[in-house]
Amino acid sequence: MSTGSNTADGSIEFFWDPVCPFAWITSRWVAEVSKQTGLEVTWRFISLRLLNKHKDYASEFPPEYEQGHTAGLRFLRVAAAVRKAHGNEPLGALVAAFGASWWDLEPEQAEARGGRPYLSTPDHAREVLVAAGLDPQFASALDDVSWDDELDQETELALSRTGRDVGTPIITFNRPDGQAWSFFGPVISRVPEPEEALVLWDAVTRLAEFPGFAELKRSLREVPQLRVTGSLAARAVEEDWTGGHRAGHLASDRSTPDRSTSDPVG
Repeated sequence: MSTGSNTADGSIEFFWDPVCPFAWITSRWVAEVSKQTGLEVTWRFISLRLLNKHKDYASEFPPEYEQGHTAGLRFLRVAAAVRKAHGNEPLGALVAAFGASWWDLEPEQAEARGGRPYLSTPDHAREVLVAAGLDPQFASALDDVSWDDELDQETELALSRTGRDVGTPIITFNRPDGQAWSFFGPVISRVPEPEEALVLWDAVTRLAEFPGFAELKRSLREVPQLRVTGSLAARAVEEDWTGGHRAGHLASDRSTPDRSTSDPVG
């Protein structure tokens, strides 16, 4: 699927968990690709909390991840309620509004709101809904576990396309001829400039089209370029990551030197 001609050719399904920093960064790139090409984006859901429901958070994740993943699940219930009422059309604005309400805050703004515990509280959910032009009453879905079966099924759908040893985001590229490829990622630590967006899109989709291609990976990566963590920089520091978190942040791997002072939710 080449988009070098800047014309729509197929569609994108984007599986999103709101508390994953890489899903946020990649979603901004995909939104720019959609803007430039006309490719339709269907925003779908994947819950890191449900994906990891059988894991022991105390030993397998950094301390803040259980609270963060649970906040993601709570807001996905809201998003599912919005989708049932209005379809896919308002979800792009909802994704953007959630990200702007957290990832785009200055660190002192996030601290003034109470930090990570503010995520997916009723006040936060209503704020996001209003910013997206939606009824704030959808915030009542935050604690409605009846949505969890649907979210679990959609999480399993994403994993059925990629295999289980992945995280977020997951993207499906749908071609007009009916062929489709799904991948975890791309995991990027900064949003490409508009003039870079299609260059990266063409590279990723050409790899996706190649028969037998499965993975291109390194664990050394830039610090995620997020305003809320105070990490925006022209030349970012690189860190080694393992299993979706910075090396050294679990009790089980504390023998690995810790290269940072904080970990983004995700």
